[in-house]
Amino acid sequence: MQATEPIRERVEEVRGRIAEAAVEGGRRPEDVRFLVASKYYEPEQIGALADAGIGLLGENKTDDLVRKQEMFPDAFEWHFIGHLQRRKAKEAVGRVKLIHSVDSVRLVQELAKRAPEGGIEVLVQVNVSGEEAKYGVPEGEVEPLLEAAAGTGGAVRVRGFSTLAPLVADPEDVRYVFAKLRAIRDRLGAGWAPDFDLSELSMGMSNDYAVAVKEGATIVRIGRALIEEARVR
Repeated sequence: MQATEPIRERVEEVRGRIAEAAVEGGRRPEDVRFLVASKYYEPEQIGALADAGIGLLGENKTDDLVRKQEMFPDAFEWHFIGHLQRRKAKEAVGRVKLIHSVDSVRLVQELAKRAPEGGIEVLVQVNVSGEEAKYGVPEGEVEPLLEAAAGTGGAVRVRGFSTLAPLVADPEDVRYVFAKLRAIRDRLGAGWAPDFDLSELSMGMSNDYAVAVKEGATIVRIGRALIEEARVR
């Protein structure tokens, strides 16, 4: 496949930057997962991602999730990373390993109704920056979501938190967002340990993932950067 080699080169470049950032942050590179946001990729490009060693894809819309997953049923672990409407919850549950965008008690309750045996793993999305255009709850509403999930008897299991930083020219300008989410996790982790392992932090995208890794990200989301880079090579 013609696109495979340029994408493979770009994947290796991103992996290298993740590793460098992890070491700078006093962490192990293997503790950071590299998720590709599949909404930017056509089927032939998704095939090239598999050839390049990508194993984790995240989709933003349930319709696209169903369509693409059926085309690549065994090639990837799938996550849901977009805003999840309650009426669409049934389409995500059972298809994804992790939902990154839980932001209401009502969504927790809907997921609990749909959860398969063994439950569904989720992240609570926190709007750290306070931008009105961003989804997620403010810090003060995080614990009510954790309490709601704990009340599902294991149907909804919170694994940690996610956030989206503002788009800026200098990634250092949003370092505070990632540091704040890590601080929220650290503050709540011990108290919620009997119920949940809150170890995951999904934060950082194509323009700022290195800073996010230095601040503790365990999952970074890379969007169209792989194919944009591949086009200019």
